[in-house]
Amino acid sequence: MGKTLLLGGLFGGWYLFNIYFNLYNKQVLKVFPYPFTCTALQFAVGSLLALTMWTLNLHEKPKIDKDLIISVLPLAIVHTLGNLLTNVSLGQVAVSFTHTIKAMEPFFSVLLSALFLGESPSIPIVLSLLPVVGGVALASATEVTFNWAGFLAAMGSNVTFQSRNVFSKKFMGKKKGSLDNINLFSLITVLSFFLLTPIALLRDGGFLLTPNAMHAMGIIDTKLVLQRAVFAGFCFHAYQQVSYMILQRVSPVTHSIGNCLKRVIVIVASVLFFQNPMGRQNMIGTGIALAGVFAYSQVKRIQVANSRKAAAA
Repeated sequence: MGKTLLLGGLFGGWYLFNIYFNLYNKQVLKVFPYPFTCTALQFAVGSLLALTMWTLNLHEKPKIDKDLIISVLPLAIVHTLGNLLTNVSLGQVAVSFTHTIKAMEPFFSVLLSALFLGESPSIPIVLSLLPVVGGVALASATEVTFNWAGFLAAMGSNVTFQSRNVFSKKFMGKKKGSLDNINLFSLITVLSFFLLTPIALLRDGGFLLTPNAMHAMGIIDTKLVLQRAVFAGFCFHAYQQVSYMILQRVSPVTHSIGNCLKRVIVIVASVLFFQNPMGRQNMIGTGIALAGVFAYSQVKRIQVANSRKAAAA
């Protein structure tokens, strides 16, 4: 019972942190349209939390050396790109539309697994992906906030995040000592901060987050915007960290189903909060895409169960 309650609490925290991240992050990006700086700040907050966790011995410290950093660096690069592109998309289009596009993650997961891991998808898997692609196309055709920059950025985040998952699978297969899922994510976050911060400083300038610079942008309540930006950074790290904690306790398929439900909740919450107009065809397309993701998760669950039965026999 205790384990069940803990798992339920983790799922609740995962969803809640994700909702708050999207809502606060969108509010910040509306008045402070600098996704590079916002993403670097989120990595900074995450890095501070990770270092605090290690300093207070809340989790076993990883043994970091040059070879480990070189091995993790590709993961950090795609992680940086994925989160940056997500913020670019959130700054350009509605939160609900970004997450509708990101429902195509299973499509890119299957594609990249086939290309780099040699995992050929079954016919049921391919069929379950058809409504995902069709639903996203239908929703995109009637999206009020549609623009190519937001659409392509969200698509790019799908590619980079699924590349990260493929690289993570390869990396974790090597069993790098104390570098479990939580430490791997924390180390990736720290490396991402060091990768993106110089680029953000060069691209956006180094003093955008000062009160004077924000006043010059027309931001009246600079303290409130900074508070929301920092809180969004906290939620950003928290929801991803909790996601890894859940993944250690459940199967990847269960985690995938939970992620599908999370996306539904985030879309509904953002539409209600921002009062974004959604046409009938847009809602139908979003529903078809999310139903396809759920079907994909169920097909994966059945395949995993059959594989285990075959192995036991």
